[in-house]
Amino acid sequence: METIKSGREFQTVFSNGRRANHPLVRMVFLRQDGFGRGRVAFVAAKRLGNAVYRNRCKRILRESARQSGFPIPGWSVILFSTRATHDAAPADVARALAKLAKRCDLRVSEEVRD
Repeated sequence: METIKSGREFQTVFSNGRRANHPLVRMVFLRQDGFGRGRVAFVAAKRLGNAVYRNRCKRILRESARQSGFPIPGWSVILFSTRATHDAAPADVARALAKLAKRCDLRVSEEVRD
């Protein structure tokens, strides 16, 4: 899974992208014409809790993204965890990601796998 690594890329997606919210996950996405492969970033803010708590949130996001077909080719996506992400099962978050992707007209290559 190719991730967004540089601060400049992150800032571009964050400032120019569109947003979508769900109680389990928030998403910012931007169409990237120059990139054939999609990229994704996983974020858990410090206000959520300590490092252990935030790392669990990011692990759940990574597994959910894999299950729901992310990264989407041609799109850069930043996924933000919420307090509800920590206690949710990856399958539940994957369904939330699939709903957000459908609502935002992102083309996910595969359906949600359980």
